[in-house]
Parts: sequence; structure tokens; C-alpha cells
Amino acid sequence: MTFSLVARCSRSGQFAVAVSSSSPAVAARCAFARAGVGAVTTQNVTDPRLGPWALDLMEAGASAPEARDIIVRTCTFPSYRQMTLIDREGRTALWSGEKSLGTNADFQGVNVVSAGNLLASADVPETIVRSFEQSGPDMELGQRVVMAMQAGVAAGGEAGPVRSAGMLVVDREAWPLADLRVDWEDDPITRLATLWSVWKPQMHDYVTRCLNPEAAPSYGVPGDE
Repeated sequence: MTFSLVARCSRSGQFAVAVSSSSPAVAARCAFARAGVGAVTTQNVTDPRLGPWALDLMEAGASAPEARDIIVRTCTFPSYRQMTLIDREGRTALWSGEKSLGTNADFQGVNVVSAGNLLASADVPETIVRSFEQSGPDMELGQRVVMAMQAGVAAGGEAGPVRSAGMLVVDREAWPLADLRVDWEDDPITRLATLWSVWKPQMHDYVTRCLNPEAAPSYGVPGDE
């Protein structure tokens, strides 16, 4: 019911996750990232506990493949789980259990990994990865991720209609640089792209407002003259 990617920007060190599904609130259950540590998806028959667990392992020093191996070896019902992981060094890892649903596939690239289940085509994860790699690190990570997800839709996406999507981007601070979610829309990835276009020009201003309000631009809203 899901296709996704996790990615790292080699220029900024940011991490991102994007995910889409036929079920509602997919990002709340499937997308996890931590500044300076890495990013994870947990999907298929989803166990949301695996995301924070993998991030804790990587924060403690495990590589993405090592964190994956520990979880697969010790979690409950690993055959039902599908995961993608990327760590602070850009190392990636995948897991698709034998009970992953329908047409399922995964693909790893440089600083990016994608996986999906109940796909229209097994080529979807590779298409997502290739799109990400072709966009280049000079572009904002969030933009690269949105474009990669749009490429996944163009390659067929899920076998059935998707209804929700989300994107999470973390930078140097403890809070997300971007945390955008779309639930129960007919075309959630297009809507996600629209939200990103609204948020992108101002997202760094909100970091400045926290760290140095005297240097921050005005809010530009009525009453803030």
C-alpha cells in the first residue's frame, strides 16, 4: 500500500523521507528522521516502533545495515515488514520481508533508497532513485524528494489510487525543517508539491526566528507592521 524514499544531501547533511499510500495518515506511521543521525521508513504491514528503534541504533553508532540486521533479527513478525534506512555517512539498507504485499520492490542509489509494495510496476523504486540522483545536491533536498516522488507516480506508483502523502526533512536542529502531510486527497503527491512550494521560501526564516529573532524577517501578516 506504500511507496517511499529516504535520502541524504551530501552538501548540507540534511535527511529526508517521503511516503505515499492508499491509507490515511501514512506519514504519521511510516516516516522517521533525526538530525545528524539518519532517516527510516517502516511500511507494508507497518510497525511504527521500528522507525525510532532504527534511529536510536544509528545514533548509538550502528550503520544502516547493522541497524537493519539487529531489527530483523529481534523484532516481531519481520516477514511482514518492509524498511528503508540511511545513516549519517550515506550508507543505505533495505528489508522486504517475504510477506510484503503484491508487487513489491526496492532499490538503492547514492545517498538514497526507495521501496514499495502493491506497486503498479516493480520499476517504481528504481525510477524514484534515478530521479533523485539526477537532480543533484545543489537543489534543496525537499525539492529533490518531491520530484522523485512525482517520478514514481509517473512510473505507475501504486496499483490502486493513493490517498495520503507526507515529507519530513531534518537539518541541524532538533525540530524538522519541513514536516508536510496530505491526508485523504485524490492526488496527494501533487498537493504535497504545492505545500512544498508554499513552505520552501520561508522555512529557513522560521529557523532564524528561533535562533536570532533580531535578524529574522517580519511575519508579513496583519498586525505585524
